[in-house]
Amino acid sequence: MADPRVAQYADLIVERSLDPKPGWQVEIASSPLARPLVDEVVRRVARRGAWPLVRISYMEERWPYEFIWASEAPEELLGQRAPLRVATEESVDAWVYIGAPENTREGAELPLERRKLLAQAAHPFLERRLNFDIPWLTCRFPTPAMAQDAGMSFRAFEEFFWGTVLLDWDAEGQKMQRIKERFDQADEVRIVGHETDLRFSIAGRDGHVDDGRVNMPGGEVFYSPVEDSTEGIVAFSEYPAVREPDFVEGVRMRYEGGRVVEASATSNEEALIAALDRDQGARVLGEFGIGCNPGIKKFMKNTLFDEKMYGTIHLAVGAGLPFVGGKNKSATHWDMVKELRNGGRIECDGEVVQQDGEWTF
Repeated sequence: MADPRVAQYADLIVERSLDPKPGWQVEIASSPLARPLVDEVVRRVARRGAWPLVRISYMEERWPYEFIWASEAPEELLGQRAPLRVATEESVDAWVYIGAPENTREGAELPLERRKLLAQAAHPFLERRLNFDIPWLTCRFPTPAMAQDAGMSFRAFEEFFWGTVLLDWDAEGQKMQRIKERFDQADEVRIVGHETDLRFSIAGRDGHVDDGRVNMPGGEVFYSPVEDSTEGIVAFSEYPAVREPDFVEGVRMRYEGGRVVEASATSNEEALIAALDRDQGARVLGEFGIGCNPGIKKFMKNTLFDEKMYGTIHLAVGAGLPFVGGKNKSATHWDMVKELRNGGRIECDGEVVQQDGEWTF
């Protein structure tokens, strides 16, 4: 018997997030494990008079079989896109990625230099999305691998999952709008927490409320800080930095003049340094986000969820977000989650606006 929640989820993806128009070409990237959701998304795209372009892979990758191909292909090809891929990525009218991995660490054995070249090749389409030239959405469908990462049984994980995505997003948006309005008035933000004291400017930058139209689950208010303003130290000591297939523990960074000048990790440090050295913009703070999703209360080793965890913030090194004023360009965009519910605080121009994960205004 079909789970009615899948149809509700497909409604959110197509009707709320993508809103395809007649004649559009909508790219849908996913895996076989998400077939129930892919089927429902395709049906709704069809009802809108648009064309679905479905691409299936067994790994957590944005282009099918990219990791296997990259393990064997001549290195000079890796930084390029196939002409057909270029044509597709330049002509699609909307894009959705439905992550449903069999194994969240697939591709981890691919050498870092080869992964760097793949990221460079993917950058033009990433930039098209970050510019919001097209509507797009990144989301997930529950799989046993995700449940294992979260330390949960599959049944328990499914219930958790639906509790994070099937929310009243209009009501959640109104709550987050109040947070955005407070931060929009601020020039400087200060984050204080365990081994962390970091300042940056958001002067002249308006925030954005993710009420289920950019990511699913939604549930964050985010900014692109002024590029040369970040100063201080931050330790992501509570949770590992996860960017499939990489898993890096104990990340610490020191910023001067807007750039990471020192970085270390207690495990897999080479992946962190490779991401920071990917290009000239990779060491700049590209995003500051505030987790607001009431359904996400525990870390589950999936950044799409973890960055929305209520009472946390996340900071992304690399590419800024042009539609909120970000100017930094990079093939890197790595969100890392910082816990503030145990002694942490956020200040706006010296005023404490959040203490121990709860708002004070």
